[in-house]
Amino acid sequence: MAWLLLSACQKRAIKAELETSKGTLELELYASDAPKTVRNFVGLAEQGYFDGLIFHRVAKGFVIQTGDSMGTGEGGRSIYGKEFEDELYPSTPSFQAGYRRGVVAMANRGPNTNLSQFFIVLQDAPWLEKNYTIFGKVIRGIAIVDSIGTVEIVPGFGPTDGKPKVDVVLKRVRILR
Repeated sequence: MAWLLLSACQKRAIKAELETSKGTLELELYASDAPKTVRNFVGLAEQGYFDGLIFHRVAKGFVIQTGDSMGTGEGGRSIYGKEFEDELYPSTPSFQAGYRRGVVAMANRGPNTNLSQFFIVLQDAPWLEKNYTIFGKVIRGIAIVDSIGTVEIVPGFGPTDGKPKVDVVLKRVRILR
């Protein structure tokens, strides 16, 4: 059902409200640039999949990441029942703009391995290769994103990249039409 509504709304902006333990932010979703990815995000949100998950990764000055039901960076699911393909189309505005502050993109383990994990960019990252489907941007609450990005971490991938010492919870995701 989510994909039918998405198809009908593609000309209208689809937004998502993310209530976190640090505050609330709002995303604009890019249904025209990444229709399958937005369909997946909307479907999972409407199923309540994201509700109660933690931000399992904070890479200082780079990204915050969530969407893993295991809370380890190893889990996730999609509405398609399997990993799905990247939507990396050079002609789309989001691809051309790249990974700027506030951009929301899929996290993956390699080409065409998208599930439910996503990240929000903390600072422009023009050096980041365009291997991650961009499907939205923060339009309200960037200070909340910054707050999450500065929490104390337990280093995991390096001294400035790890899991928050105190869980930051994604309490609820609500789709706004």
